[in-house]
This record gives sequence, C-alpha cells and structure tokens, in this order.
Amino acid sequence: MANDNKQTTGLYRRALLAGLWRENPTFRLLIGMCPPLAVTTAVKPALTMGLSVIFVLVCSNLVTSLMRNLLKPHLRIIMFTLNIATFVTICDLYLRAYLPDMSEILGAYVPLIIVNCIIIFRAEACASKCGPVVSVLDAIGTGSGFTIALCILAGIREILATGCFFGVRVMPGGFVPWLAMQMPVGAFVTLGLILGLISAVTRKKEA
Repeated sequence: MANDNKQTTGLYRRALLAGLWRENPTFRLLIGMCPPLAVTTAVKPALTMGLSVIFVLVCSNLVTSLMRNLLKPHLRIIMFTLNIATFVTICDLYLRAYLPDMSEILGAYVPLIIVNCIIIFRAEACASKCGPVVSVLDAIGTGSGFTIALCILAGIREILATGCFFGVRVMPGGFVPWLAMQMPVGAFVTLGLILGLISAVTRKKEA
C-alpha cells in the first residue's frame, strides 16, 4: 500500500512539474510560439494570455480525460478541437465582458488559442490516455510553465522598452528606453538570447 501511494504521488509530481521546466513548451519544446512573440510587449497582457491558456488547458484536459474511453481514432482531433473551442469561447467572452481593454490589446490571439498546438498536444499526449487528476495536474504544470515563460519575456521587454515593470517604473530617471524592444525584433532577440543561455547552461550541466 505504501509503495502504491508513493508511486501515485510520484506520478502526480511528474505530471505537475514536467511542464515547468523539463517539458516547458516555450523554452524547451519550442511549440506554441505565436503568443510568446506577439503578446509579450508588457507583463499584463502576457499574464492575461497565460492565465487564459491555463483555464483552457485545465478544462479541455479534464473533459478529454473524462471522455477518453469514448474517443474514436478517426474522430479524436475533431473532438479535441470542439472541446477546446468551447472553453476558448467562454474565455474570450469573459474578457470582452469584464476586461474589455485587455481583450482589445490581445485581439485575435485569444480566439487563436483554439489552434494552439500546446493544448492539442497535451490532449493527445496526456488527457486522452490518463485519468482526470493526472490530466488536470499536467494542464496546470504546462500552463504555468507557459505563463512563466511569457512573463519572463514580457518583463525583460517592458523594462528595456519603457523602464517599467507591470506599469510601475523601476529604472532610474536617466534611463533611455530601447524602443526596439516593443517591436517584433525585440521579441526575437530576447527569446533567442534566453534560449541561448538555457542551451549553454544545459550543456555545461551535462558536461
């Protein structure tokens, strides 16, 4: 009994922690790269997008897990898409009703969560094969890893572009903003430098 409990706890831990680093969708797997490049000009929209993805991931993984025994191979992608689209619509309508300014900033990127390969990937790789608890923990871990990555990118870009973090000024008065950080090139440069740093640290650790 003790061994069973330990194995179950280990399974839950792996499901929750894998997406934070080892299988981080942005920094390790490099999937779902449109939001990291498009909505990271500031931390607020990045955080809003990340929380939206967490909501859709958790809900879609849970429903997919509950109906996993009913999925047919030739229909599973259609079922995944319909399931995901339902919760993306709920999220989009909520933002329009209660956070209209943020909804306007994010624009079409919230509806595009429907085709975000992170969510379909986790539905296929985990939720369609595992129970509800593991699927929800997997969604929380993957969504949190994605959100953290967005906020890191957005924090760097916002500080260098405006001297502020989350709308609060953190740089001294003589700071000269790097306006390029608000442009697409800023996203590519920041992401590239972070990926290079991660690669260097990983290689050094393995050596």
